[in-house]
Amino acid sequence: MLSLSVLAAGLLALPAAAYEAVQVSDGGSIKGKVLYQGEIATKKIIPTKDAETCGDMREEPLIVVGSDKGVQDAVVYLKEVQKGAALPNPAKKPEINNHNCQFEPHVQAIPVGSIVIVNSDPVMHNTHGFFGKQTVFNQALPTQGMRIEKPVKKPGMMRVECDTHGWMLGWVYAAEHPYYAVTKKDGTFSIQDVPPGSYTLVAWQEYTDATEVPVTVKPKEATQQTIELKKK
Repeated sequence: MLSLSVLAAGLLALPAAAYEAVQVSDGGSIKGKVLYQGEIATKKIIPTKDAETCGDMREEPLIVVGSDKGVQDAVVYLKEVQKGAALPNPAKKPEINNHNCQFEPHVQAIPVGSIVIVNSDPVMHNTHGFFGKQTVFNQALPTQGMRIEKPVKKPGMMRVECDTHGWMLGWVYAAEHPYYAVTKKDGTFSIQDVPPGSYTLVAWQEYTDATEVPVTVKPKEATQQTIELKKK
């Protein structure tokens, strides 16, 4: 007889069920705000090359918080959704732009598929995307104006670095379903057309990491949800 530990290991090794796109006729919505009330930490940026493009030494906040404690650029999404509306086809391919030796946007959420890497600077960049330690893409961009499309087929949070300018950092959340958002300047978000049911709602920010809360969506109703982030 197989031991419980062997059985458990086998279950953990099973792939997650694929997301199923279905018609959603009675979907509700989740609207809310992401808050942070702690200390605003900063990091020191020390450009070591290409100063005319990259600028001088400076301090940048690790979390952007408004006067009412709303968090800008937090990624909010539903975890482990089994089925729901299909991913929309974006009118324009998602892009991550190397501009003034920073990634623009610094944080974004995209559907799985692909992303266009752009170099707007007159210096070489090497844009390197990771899921954990696994490379997603590693693209040299030696000339200004280059645009290279790269596949992003796996869902999850991708860290983006520049191998040429080590202080550069960006984040791309790739989603296999449409139930995600990036918070506005005031920390608000809205997720639409959610099938009725109980879910886990996740709010992620690079300084605080992820916070999870349970949420229940009722047919054709708006569920209000506030999420408070805390430094772990």
